[in-house]
Amino acid sequence: MSNDEETFRRLALELRILEGTADAIQSRSSMVNAALTELVVAGMTLEGLEKEKTDAPLFVPIGGGSYIEAKLGSEDKVVVSIGAGVAIERTLKEAKDTVTSRIAELEKTRTTLEQQLRQVIEKIQDNRAQLQEMSAKLSEGEKAAGV
Repeated sequence: MSNDEETFRRLALELRILEGTADAIQSRSSMVNAALTELVVAGMTLEGLEKEKTDAPLFVPIGGGSYIEAKLGSEDKVVVSIGAGVAIERTLKEAKDTVTSRIAELEKTRTTLEQQLRQVIEKIQDNRAQLQEMSAKLSEGEKAAGV
């Protein structure tokens, strides 16, 4: 096997790895975007709660586009997830601060993922261009050798 053939195989393998990496980054980016959307809705809901009083009627989502009617027990107590299935009670202001902080963290993560994806896509394009050049070169060599 010639050096050109080895280089071609190495580039092809690297390209497959890069494509897998790009898919993984896109998948993570989708999860981050879904979490961001959820947090933005939570933030808007908390903003709306500020304007409500105890015993105000609410519609609480139960999934599948369905809601139940409930009454607000306290306009200043919110249960907030802190991760790993654990939630704690916070004041409305603390809950809003937590949501705002999480949104900022996820936006940074999204920016980082977008930068990583751009870099991987650039490398994929470079590899594809190199593979096309090498493929043409190897084809010419085979034609010249009468293969």
